[in-house]
Amino acid sequence: MTGKKYEAAAAGRDPEAMHEAREAIEQVKAKSFAKFDESVDAAFRLGIDPKHADQLVRGTVSLPSGTGKSIRIAVFATGDKAKEAEAAGADIVGGKELVEEISSGKSLDFDLTIATPDIMSEVGKLGKVLGPRNLMPNPKAGTVTFDVGKTVEEFKAGKVEYRNDKNGNVHTVIGKVSFEADQLLANLVALTDEILRARPAASKGRYVRSLKLSSTMGPSFAIDPGTLEDLVAVR
Repeated sequence: MTGKKYEAAAAGRDPEAMHEAREAIEQVKAKSFAKFDESVDAAFRLGIDPKHADQLVRGTVSLPSGTGKSIRIAVFATGDKAKEAEAAGADIVGGKELVEEISSGKSLDFDLTIATPDIMSEVGKLGKVLGPRNLMPNPKAGTVTFDVGKTVEEFKAGKVEYRNDKNGNVHTVIGKVSFEADQLLANLVALTDEILRARPAASKGRYVRSLKLSSTMGPSFAIDPGTLEDLVAVR
């Protein structure tokens, strides 16, 4: 069920039409109608079977224009590494005591977690709490590392994590509708390049089945998957 503003924004749109990347971005910006600065989301439908561990798609990418979103980061670390995380701008820093606080019901007032490898045996106890919220530190996402200062700075500057869901889709924010089209395009190119590089060897047939862009509240616009390799080739 959709509202009148959405219906007005989607009027005349052909949901089956394929667009060039820049055209899709310009349509998303033009059709945004919320009173707040909506996020712009990219949704990839991939030709993978998420039931098989060798076909999972997960990683991180630094968006050149950032996300336009301020994120809160919790770091599990002790000693000098905890001080390093604090100096880099981490919002919450702690060791075993932080694990115990979260385990006892402390509000999860953060969007991302980073941990040093030496404390992961403790953080692992939070699997049932952090796992369902996709907040568990993971080496594949670069969030289990001793280089906590640099990692905090990168995520604060616009680095994002991507991962497929149970249906083989990857949803990632690429900015805000207030961004210039060139900024959103640069972010989309960086993300697309990373998604293409992350193709599992076991994936067969067409890898990117579809790609759609939309604002938080607005209608989506499809990008022709056949144009993606040419898009990243000129990066």
